[in-house]
Amino acid sequence: MPVRRRTAPPDAVHHPLFARCWDRLSAVADERAGVAELRSELLTGLSGRVIEIGAGNGRNFPHYPETVSEVVAIEPERHLRRLAARAGLRAAVPVNVVPGVAEALPVKSEAFDAAVACLVLCSVRDVRRALAELTRVLKPGGELRFLEHGRADGRMMATTQRVLDRTVWPLVFGGCHTAREVRAELAAAGFEPVGHRLLRVPERGLPMPTSSCVLGTVRRPPLPDPGAGTGPA
Repeated sequence: MPVRRRTAPPDAVHHPLFARCWDRLSAVADERAGVAELRSELLTGLSGRVIEIGAGNGRNFPHYPETVSEVVAIEPERHLRRLAARAGLRAAVPVNVVPGVAEALPVKSEAFDAAVACLVLCSVRDVRRALAELTRVLKPGGELRFLEHGRADGRMMATTQRVLDRTVWPLVFGGCHTAREVRAELAAAGFEPVGHRLLRVPERGLPMPTSSCVLGTVRRPPLPDPGAGTGPA
């Protein structure tokens, strides 16, 4: 099957102020809110070629196990991409940082053993297209590891999230939406659930609009066995 060319302008996403703030906020979240440990849990056991969408400033790179042969890290924002490239040079596994958007990944179909989405599906412009692209680039049976925040269970916080998502939050936080239902979107995209656990980040203190999180794994369904159902009648 021919591979369609998928390209996006190098600066298809441009949030220079947020990018600089995120570089500091992500470091604080890793150190004080336990996100570094969640990154390690997210990536444990991966192997082969991995694609990471929205790699940001490369905070995941130190946590990839040595069983990973290559990480292709997609990042559309110029400042974050520069930081990710520097972080990639310090990683224990080969990292190739590439410009691009999740909705049009500039890679071949069925080229990756696993994919990673970490705190990124909140901000992609079209979640369904992004998940369709991940389905395309994963090998049949390949895993998608995800760590994302989403809609809160409590009525008051859920209402707060809806108001924020329709007003100031995406403008201030680089297109982020606080209340996307990640597991429902993954199921609608055809991914098979493997396992997940719900989290509160940070565990203690006042809850934030982004505190309700989920860490889990889904899988692209394997191709059907061509010999199944062809036995003698």
